Amino acid sequence: MLKSGPHTRLAGVWARRPEVAARLGVPVYERIEELFEVCEAVAFCVPPGVQADLAERAARAGKALLLEKPLADSLENAERLAGVIAETGVASQMILTMRYARATRDFLAACRSIEPLGGQAISVSGALLGGDFATPWRLERGAILDVAPHVVDLMDAALGTITAVRAHGDPLRWVGLLLEHESGAVSEVSLCQASKDEMQRFVIVGRDGLVTLGHSDDDPLDVVAEEFAQTVRQGGGHELDAQRGLHLQRVLAEAERQLLT
Repeated sequence: MLKSGPHTRLAGVWARRPEVAARLGVPVYERIEELFEVCEAVAFCVPPGVQADLAERAARAGKALLLEKPLADSLENAERLAGVIAETGVASQMILTMRYARATRDFLAACRSIEPLGGQAISVSGALLGGDFATPWRLERGAILDVAPHVVDLMDAALGTITAVRAHGDPLRWVGLLLEHESGAVSEVSLCQASKDEMQRFVIVGRDGLVTLGHSDDDPLDVVAEEFAQTVRQGGGHELDAQRGLHLQRVLAEAERQLLT
């Protein structure tokens, strides 16, 4: 995404496996500080706990940040990272990919026109059964840390800021969330990453009708790159910044706490 342009240029890569990174055809640096010296912004493709540490170092080096979800592996680390970003004033943006898709933006615009009362969301996949996404942190923490940021973010955007959450189930099997929103709306979220079949659907019900969003074939990565380039040049201000990531992490940390007690 970052290499293909035209809004960004990949200046180099730091990775634990230099031989793999070299396939990108750009300089590969032995020390991450060497990468900081040649770039304006840093993007991450690492586990959440690693991102929390490296992003803090990048922010202190004055680099804008393109951050994966979740922001960190724990609420404590997310709060620390968000604090450093605020302290340094660097631009930040979260890759909550659904929010960059045209279908999603049309869906949210339609939600605003129906005076929403509540909604439901379901996301089912086989991400934990094997393949590229069955990574150690996902296999340990499951749907709450992996897919829930996308789904909860969208329900929050459609119905208003989430103020409370109740959770039940098992993040490695099936988990349900009951969300309360500042607007007075309520919503229900069901998540599963242990099925051979896939399904994704959002339904928002309002006084003036209902709006639905299913699986979209939109490829939002070009939009991610374009808007991140704008964020860096303008000095921040994107809706999906680190503070957005921190808000989601607080909701999901409370859900995870309930599931573990």
